[in-house]
Amino acid sequence: MLLCTLIRRLFPAAPSADQTGTGAIRQIDPATAIELQASGKAVIVDVREPHEHAAGHIPGAILNPLSSFDPSRVPADPAKHLVFHCQGGMRCGSAAERMMTAGHTGTINRLRGGFAAWVNAGGPVER
Repeated sequence: MLLCTLIRRLFPAAPSADQTGTGAIRQIDPATAIELQASGKAVIVDVREPHEHAAGHIPGAILNPLSSFDPSRVPADPAKHLVFHCQGGMRCGSAAERMMTAGHTGTINRLRGGFAAWVNAGGPVER
């Protein structure tokens, strides 16, 4: 975990645009994600593996593991913010890139620090 934190500090992920220039991948902090979830303004996608999700997850999160990630299983709701998360904040970047490659044109928000940061920030967890 310490190595991941060091790598994130040395190489912060920058927002990126898709091929058409209309979408973006951004990072959001846990407090913002918690607020979006609490207000019902987020579609949260958990790209961790099933055993990780079963051990604890964000209430209402849709499980779509990176190992078998399927962009068609991500609900398109333009009225909500799309938030991807993994355990530490790295795998969700790969899932977001796959989503953009599949033609998603909106913004994808990556939860900075992943599920671990969500828990540390006091976000609700279902087990």
